[in-house]
Amino acid sequence: MIETWIKVLFDLIIIICLVSGTFFIFSSSIGVLRFPDVYTRLHAATKASTLGIAGIMIGAFIFLYFEHGIVSGKLILGLLFVLLTAPVSGHMISRAAHESGVKPWFNNKEQDAYSTYKEKTEQEG
Repeated sequence: MIETWIKVLFDLIIIICLVSGTFFIFSSSIGVLRFPDVYTRLHAATKASTLGIAGIMIGAFIFLYFEHGIVSGKLILGLLFVLLTAPVSGHMISRAAHESGVKPWFNNKEQDAYSTYKEKTEQEG
């Protein structure tokens, strides 16, 4: 009887991991399509997809371990690779965009950080 409850519990954990991972990847896709500039699109592409891929890989790892008794090192290495490389690649792409002169989107217009700071200091006095 208790084995059945444990199996149901792990099935629920696997389902939650897979559904949350799918949700984050779907949200990332919508963010890439809807956000206005390269910086916000990079945010959606790196943060949400990293969480989504991590959720799916954790769900797959738990499934393989509890259903078949397999400890998949490839899933663990893939998870570590994605967790390490996606934020770094997002940072490098945003840095390249900044150095090439791409302006961030701010209140429905392009504006750089210096002019935003200048406007705020002029408003404060």
